[in-house]
Amino acid sequence: MGGAKTQKAERGPGRPRQERVTDDTLEAVIDLVTEQGVKAVTMDAVAARAGVSKPAIYRRWPSKQALIIAAAESRIGPLSVPDLGDIRAELREVLTARLAAYQRPGTARLLAELMASASEAGEPRGEYVDYTERLMAATRRILQRGIARGEVRADIDIRSAATLVAAPLVYRLLAERELPSADFVEDVVDMVVRAVGLGGT
Repeated sequence: MGGAKTQKAERGPGRPRQERVTDDTLEAVIDLVTEQGVKAVTMDAVAARAGVSKPAIYRRWPSKQALIIAAAESRIGPLSVPDLGDIRAELREVLTARLAAYQRPGTARLLAELMASASEAGEPRGEYVDYTERLMAATRRILQRGIARGEVRADIDIRSAATLVAAPLVYRLLAERELPSADFVEDVVDMVVRAVGLGGT
């Protein structure tokens, strides 16, 4: 733990203070979740681990759930994929970026704990759902562009198709407890394109 603090101190002076507080706080949340689980995330524990004040944390994140979601989003956040003119290339871009995040140490537990925390909250719609909507936005745009280019069937349900894209990597990581691979990404892209594409895509 001392090494992590030293690392923060070494890289800190080059960043604005507000950014440093945000980064160090979210890193502390991720460390606590991956080491001990979401129950270890208290404002006191995060403040002590990050070396910031509780008021500084509360100014940015009014609740524990908001803080955990922000930490997850710092590692697995929304993407912006340009129009590459090809549905395969764009889906590969999304899934390759997700793959890089999922392969980082601690991500599997962070995701599992985040999902469990959202389930325990029992809200039909809340911050967690808003977070997943942001995550899925790029994939929905890709599918919509695919429809406009004539690569994707116009009758597909965009939301269902976006879930079809996102789910396999998460399932392999959490349910099968195996790190997804680049080959798996290629398999998923191929299967999704076959499922949603026009004949011969």
